[in-house]
Order: sequence, then C-alpha cells, then structure tokens
Amino acid sequence: MGAVKDIRKQAEVAEKAAARTADAFVANQMKTLAEAFRAQADTMKKNKKKKKK
Repeated sequence: MGAVKDIRKQAEVAEKAAARTADAFVANQMKTLAEAFRAQADTMKKNKKKKKK
C-alpha cells in the first residue's frame, strides 16, 4: 500500500476509536487526529501530482 492510503487508513482507525470511546475529550482528540491525517494525505497527493508534471 502507498503512503497516502496508509495515512487515510489511520484516519479511519482514529475515527472508529473516537466513536468507541466514552471520554468526550479523547473522542475529540481522535477526531482531530483523523482530520490531521486526512490533511496530510491530501497534501502528499497534491505534491505527488506536481512531481509527475
């Protein structure tokens, strides 16, 4: 699997953990982490496309 796919998978794992936890603070932190993973994956994908041009 590529790095972008791996990071997107980590975002999914973080979101699932957020849904499972009873602690609101931890849930919020995991959701924030998932957002950060997705932003990182998007940036990596954009940079990859730029290199191909």
